[in-house]
Amino acid sequence: MISDTLDRQDVLKRADILSEDIGDDSGRELILLEQIEGDPDVTQATLAAQLGVAVGTINWHIKRLIAKGYLKVKRAQRRKLRYIITPEGLAFRALLTVNYIETSLRLYRKTRQRVLELLDEVQKAGYDYIQIDGDGDLAEICRLTCLEQGIREVKPDEARTTLPTLEVRGAKIILRYGPVSVEEQ
Repeated sequence: MISDTLDRQDVLKRADILSEDIGDDSGRELILLEQIEGDPDVTQATLAAQLGVAVGTINWHIKRLIAKGYLKVKRAQRRKLRYIITPEGLAFRALLTVNYIETSLRLYRKTRQRVLELLDEVQKAGYDYIQIDGDGDLAEICRLTCLEQGIREVKPDEARTTLPTLEVRGAKIILRYGPVSVEEQ
């Protein structure tokens, strides 16, 4: 469940990751179910603001979840609704969570394998130092794999010579020697 202490940026970042990893609708539905589980009295306007989408989009998703039997709505007050996740909804949320974890692990394994292949090439070229250009989770996987393989990461300002560089570009990792990357040759 998403903690109440998470701010809007954290929810938006997680929604973006889920949307990329398990599909746009599934990612939003998982976030919606988690948010509703955390606060059954949450409004559609609040959900829309947290996810960075229009209220109509939230309404559409909630109607779909109700039609599938994953969510029920009860009137708490005259203008206030309370959302109740059904047992089927809990099972669906669990399935979405498992799918997210499986997709994340698949991405991790694929990224790690790619980095291992590139680092093997770096070692065969006689280098035991490398630069990593990029940030985020994929860059962290690069750093961890370098540590595991005994290849030291050197920050660009520490480099005395041109070193091979792992460039993280979105979901791609490219090995560059000097000004031209291996992919571009």
